[in-house]
Amino acid sequence: MEYRFHEIEKKWKKRWEETGAHKVREDSGKPKYYCLDMFPYPSGQGLHVGHWRGYTISDVWSRYKKLQGYEVLHPMGWDAFGLPAENYAIQTGVHPAVSTAQNIANFKRQLQEIAAMYDWDREINTSDPEYYRWTQYLFVKMFEKGLAYRKRMPINWCPSCKTGLSNEEVVDGKCDRCGSDVTKKEMEQWMLRITAYADRLLADLDRLDWPDKVKRMQANWIGRSEGARIVFDVDGHPDARIEVFTTRPDTLYGATYMVLAPEHPLVATITAPEQRQAVEAYVQETLKKSAIARQIVDKTKTGVFTGAYALHPLTGRKIPVWIADYVLMDYGTGAIMAVPAHDERDYDFALAFGLPVIRVIEPVPAEGTNEGSPAGGGAALAGGLELGAAAAEGAGTADALPYTGPGRLVNSGPFDGMDNEAAKQAIVAELAKQGRGEAAVSYRMRDWVFARQRYWGEPIPIVYCDQCGTVAVPEDQLPVRLPDVERYEPTGTGESPLAAIESFVRTTCPKCGGPARRETDTMPQWAGSSWYFLRYPDPHNNREPFSREAVNKWLPVDMYVGGVEHAVLHLLYARFFTKVIHDLGMIDFDEPFQHLFNQGMITLNGAKMSKSKGNVVNPDDIIRDYGVDVLRMYELFVGPPEEDAEWNANGLEGVSRFVNRLYRLFMAHAEHPAPPRDSLRRLRNRFLATLNERMETFRLNTAVSAFMEYVNALSAEADKGLDRETLETLAVTIAPFAPYLGEELWERLGHDYSVFESHWPEVDERWLRDEEVEIAVQVNGRVRARLKIPADASEEQALAAAAAHPEVAGWLDGKTVVKRIYVPGRLVNFVVNG
Repeated sequence: MEYRFHEIEKKWKKRWEETGAHKVREDSGKPKYYCLDMFPYPSGQGLHVGHWRGYTISDVWSRYKKLQGYEVLHPMGWDAFGLPAENYAIQTGVHPAVSTAQNIANFKRQLQEIAAMYDWDREINTSDPEYYRWTQYLFVKMFEKGLAYRKRMPINWCPSCKTGLSNEEVVDGKCDRCGSDVTKKEMEQWMLRITAYADRLLADLDRLDWPDKVKRMQANWIGRSEGARIVFDVDGHPDARIEVFTTRPDTLYGATYMVLAPEHPLVATITAPEQRQAVEAYVQETLKKSAIARQIVDKTKTGVFTGAYALHPLTGRKIPVWIADYVLMDYGTGAIMAVPAHDERDYDFALAFGLPVIRVIEPVPAEGTNEGSPAGGGAALAGGLELGAAAAEGAGTADALPYTGPGRLVNSGPFDGMDNEAAKQAIVAELAKQGRGEAAVSYRMRDWVFARQRYWGEPIPIVYCDQCGTVAVPEDQLPVRLPDVERYEPTGTGESPLAAIESFVRTTCPKCGGPARRETDTMPQWAGSSWYFLRYPDPHNNREPFSREAVNKWLPVDMYVGGVEHAVLHLLYARFFTKVIHDLGMIDFDEPFQHLFNQGMITLNGAKMSKSKGNVVNPDDIIRDYGVDVLRMYELFVGPPEEDAEWNANGLEGVSRFVNRLYRLFMAHAEHPAPPRDSLRRLRNRFLATLNERMETFRLNTAVSAFMEYVNALSAEADKGLDRETLETLAVTIAPFAPYLGEELWERLGHDYSVFESHWPEVDERWLRDEEVEIAVQVNGRVRARLKIPADASEEQALAAAAAHPEVAGWLDGKTVVKRIYVPGRLVNFVVNG
């Protein structure tokens, strides 16, 4: 009666392959359900048990939906381009194409062990020319629509990976791939105009059934701010204009200096000759710093005066222009008007360099008090002249500077006395009237840097012609294939290794036929993963990326499973691509993933599993010793699926004992089931109701607990036998969790293959009600007894049973019952006197 998992797994794995059990049937007539894993990057390390968790969760859900009557699309593929494969190739000397193919073969073997219902006929690989042909096609369409453009700008630069990075790929000032400090480098870069979709990306989050945490992360990354765009002329430089964005136009009259990011293009133009040496030295020093280091709040403030002055747009007052590293070129406009009386960073900078501080907002005194700002509320010089008593007293009072609260305007010319919220609109209106500004919206999110100076990626399908300029490669010449090379190390000069391959670089212009040069940068690793979910419904289409009919049938994805670490990278990019493709008229929907589930990590000794940390548990070893079904069920049982969980090998033993116990119990009754009886009907339907509720709320760990409780209850009934419907219910419901076990149990009952062609059992509500209920019996409000009565007893029956109870009868003898109260299923109360 032992569960011989090696034999059973081998048997059913072969049967599934022979019958094409997991192939999607487009003509089944069933409603569709698209369940998708975030496809993996096939690293040389292979899968560990932490990876298994997400894949097991999605497969349990897919099999559950299949048993509910859906035609389920549950595909798998490979996010195969990118820096990791290239870095691995550089370290080992194995070409990335070779190592990637080897890694995919190993990953596929491991994923097939999971017993997931992947339709391998739909497998895709982003490094396959037949796939990236269409990635290039989509880039060309964006280029034609003005959404892909080239720009010279300071970009995030990883000196270790020797490539540019998008803002989203910089985490705490470090490269998210190698952990090196990120610097800045000015380069020509291909960009995607994701900011053109900022409002839609933000607004449409409300339509998605996603975790609130992820939606907040995306909203914060997009970072929509309402305010004003204000233009300052530069004294002595008629062609120079400094544009700032501020959310506080009400403080305009308090601007006492301006700060440009050291990388700002105007710095070289407006810097006075006597300040040029100091400015250039400061610029070079800043470029060595990460964005995070530059924004540390409590660091010592540094900066250099340019020698130039801006002109206040409403008063004409001269305002000194500085450069400082706390202003970033890729945030806002790369320039700020500094209002030290009402901004902490500006105040600290003013204090450090003796710059003026002008209060322009004073708090409104509470009724019955005379509290307010110091008399006059005038200007002072920070660190130089008198700051005023309030500032000297420190923060914590309304008079202290910097003051960031609401109030009324002072020292603001015609706007004095106005409420600061009303003043925002009034000052913007005056700026607009004079052509010096306007109401505006700004975003924290910047356009997407869509180029890498590396080899292993999709070639950007652009050529440069002296006659025609920048020209997209036409569709009939795609794909632009990545050339086979012996050397693929990054140059570090800002050029891709492809730039050294003359046979690749030299080409002809598609427009005029003259000589032209190919673009040598490649696309970032996010390119192929930004639309792969659209390819699965139609993976072998060689005429277009996908047919509109196929994609509209299956999309949006009904359930998307993956890690929360992709919240502002892959998920944001995929939404952007989908909206662009929708606007190109290729699909009917503009959001790719309706429901998102983020699984927690499996940790060991409190740390994320990683080969570098030496704390990886190989699933191959677990499968050898316990079998696939035990590992699947343990991955689910270990804790709430959305939370991190600690790996504990002892838990495997417990789950293994449970699986074997279930198998022995089932086999003891499968050949000769007992007749049906009410106790089993009640147990079965209550179990089903509990299991359904836990499945629908995605509490898969407690769903496994429900099986354990049910098997315990059935074991207590086993001496009287188990009926066929009880056994069938057990086989069907365990199958999504332990598919090999489910198939074996189903077959033992004499069914034709397969359990997954059956149906999820329905709950008979009649058997959820209790046979008996216990009620309290009170006399004059005091409990005198408890008794059990039939759950469907009438009021008359309940009162009679209560009055006849021996512990109650004595309290009623010789007394007059003036009132009888019955609360169904809970209590009887006799009110007596005498």
